[in-house]
Amino acid sequence: MITYLQSIILGAVQGITELFPISSLGHSVILPQIFGWNIDQHANYFLIFLVATHLATALVLLGFFFRDWALIVKGVVRSIKIRSIDSTDTYAKLGWLIIVSSIPAGIFGLLLEDKIKSLLASPGYTAIFLILNGLLLCGAEVLRRNSQNKSKIGDGEVDMEHSDIRIAQVSWSQSLKVGCAQCLALIPGFSRTGSTIGGGLLIGLNHDDAARYSFLLATPIILAASVLKLPELIGAGGTGTIGPIIVGSVSAAITAFFSIRFLTKYFQSNKLTPFAVYCVVAGILATVILAIK
Repeated sequence: MITYLQSIILGAVQGITELFPISSLGHSVILPQIFGWNIDQHANYFLIFLVATHLATALVLLGFFFRDWALIVKGVVRSIKIRSIDSTDTYAKLGWLIIVSSIPAGIFGLLLEDKIKSLLASPGYTAIFLILNGLLLCGAEVLRRNSQNKSKIGDGEVDMEHSDIRIAQVSWSQSLKVGCAQCLALIPGFSRTGSTIGGGLLIGLNHDDAARYSFLLATPIILAASVLKLPELIGAGGTGTIGPIIVGSVSAAITAFFSIRFLTKYFQSNKLTPFAVYCVVAGILATVILAIK
């Protein structure tokens, strides 16, 4: 079972790593093994703990972007009423873009759920995937810098003040590409935030807008996954760990709040490179430590 101290640490790590592009699931798999914690990562309670902490993070995201979500929901409702998406309706377009981007991960998540569960108990492979996540982030930066289309969306040449207006310029095919990139996060070690920001950069968004789109996209996909697992919290698998689950969720919520505040400012003028370096170094160290153990 998970102790209260372990739940605080794992919850805090999840709240940070879910939003930083360094893989929350990867850290949740690797850290218990490195610390020598007696946690059965095959057990139902561990999956429930991860779902609960992800739900806490999603609720923080929902609260942080509540104004945006209120406008997005109203926009989608308007489009449904008139049975079309007005080209001038920023939030209707943004809402449907998020829906389109969520489809690939939703489908693959349902189809590959059992295989993903088996990867949870493979910290060695997860450490390798963490290294690959770092290389992916670095590659996204290089490809964007070399792309001839990099200034099409959201760069200084576009005379629009609000990030949501710039994101709404994304085409349907481009939003689907970002959604496909998000599927990488189904593999422990690959970051959902990193893959979607990377995808956003590759379709022409700047760092600030790509990060914002990534955070908006995270909310429905994490909430949907959590709601599918919520019934298990009431079952026998979660009753014995309800205390650590609550403590871990609170810990995740607190760190997620400060993480999102930091990152929304960070990506206004900074890049993915430091996170890429961290993932490669952390993945190599974890591989060595796990090999020695």
